[in-house]
Amino acid sequence: MKTFEKWKIDEVIDTFGLKRIYDINFAPLSEWLKSNYAISDLEKMQIEDLKSELQINAEYWNEDELKFMFISPFLKVVNLRSPYYKIFTQRPISAEVKGIKMNGIVDLVIAKGEAAPKKPFFFIHEYKQEQKGNNDPIAQLVTEMLVAQAQNENDTPLYGCYVMGRFWFFVILQGHEYAVSDAYTATQDDIFQIVSILRAVKIKIEDRIKSE
Repeated sequence: MKTFEKWKIDEVIDTFGLKRIYDINFAPLSEWLKSNYAISDLEKMQIEDLKSELQINAEYWNEDELKFMFISPFLKVVNLRSPYYKIFTQRPISAEVKGIKMNGIVDLVIAKGEAAPKKPFFFIHEYKQEQKGNNDPIAQLVTEMLVAQAQNENDTPLYGCYVMGRFWFFVILQGHEYAVSDAYTATQDDIFQIVSILRAVKIKIEDRIKSE
């Protein structure tokens, strides 16, 4: 059994035969990143307040502070809630992928299920701070997505992002290919596009569940 935080991305690529797509026009990712959803005036005010708080503290917050002071209230403004799925945090998931047992605790996952996540769709991995640490956040996120792929028993796209202080990176895994966005900076006007990207995930998940 190997936990998510013990993987490095080169090892993940070699072990599971993954290919990273660097083409910025990779359709599944580029379509997602171009999402455009309306933001109300009240939401803009709330987001500006959170952006200002992050500008002051991004370099200093630890993981819990980043989560409690910014990510949690920010996601509340984004409003990812839906009758079609639940948001779970700090939940264990596990599966056997290519004969390797993998498990770990996910920071946040959107999935079906009542008491526990089933058929995961979207992950957020929260990294400690902007300073470089010992763990490999992209490897942890991709291994979580591989476990979800095994649980779901299909190759439909999986969505995720990892957060390093003020920087948000969006990731898509489809089959054995994955792609990673450039950084979106939450202390700049990028924060409004982050909202649209996250709201697009909600629509994609609801459409997928309705079609099942």
